[in-house]
Amino acid sequence: MASGKTPTTAQTSAPATAQSATSSQTQTGDTGDQLLLNEKKRAINEVFALFKLNYHNQFSAAFPDTETLHHAKRLWLEALAAFAPQKIMQGAKRAILHSEYLPTIHKMLLLCTAGESGFPDTRAAYREACNAPSPKTNHTWSHPAVYYAGREANWFFLANNPESVAYPVFADHYRKLCARVLEGEKLTTPEPLKLEQNPGKPLSKRQNARKLAELRRELGL
Repeated sequence: MASGKTPTTAQTSAPATAQSATSSQTQTGDTGDQLLLNEKKRAINEVFALFKLNYHNQFSAAFPDTETLHHAKRLWLEALAAFAPQKIMQGAKRAILHSEYLPTIHKMLLLCTAGESGFPDTRAAYREACNAPSPKTNHTWSHPAVYYAGREANWFFLANNPESVAYPVFADHYRKLCARVLEGEKLTTPEPLKLEQNPGKPLSKRQNARKLAELRRELGL
């Protein structure tokens, strides 16, 4: 009878072949996931090394021993799991460029998602603000934060004071604006003008000195 026939070699080996192929695909996928995880671990280690170098006192206070540091790394790895290693590194570099304080995980999440924010570093932003021609609104700004920081610092003040005096004032405004953008605020691109309608009356030497003194008091310089 048909039920008494011995199965052929091809028939008996087919399920094993299918199982082998499935196993191979699973192993390949697992290997890829493990490689990505290892890359993220390396990124986290590099991030903490950068933070230790740039925020040394704050870093030592936040992670006083090896056990605390290892716990923090595991927590950060889990919290930033959605980001590629390069995005994590970019977020860390933004933190160093735009903040004087060691970032929290919440801040790092914002920094990692700000990949398209395109902030120039503070010194480059200062030079752009100083060198931009008038009318300032007609300049093609690298980022609106640069324009608004220059406006808040006062264009005349930036143009008529040495970098040692003007840069700290601009930098303070710029860092605050960058932080607001990273928190979700949208800065509109300044609307171009055909002519500068009101460039502002130049300050006298006495008025400029008074304004400089006020700014220094505000910034604690």
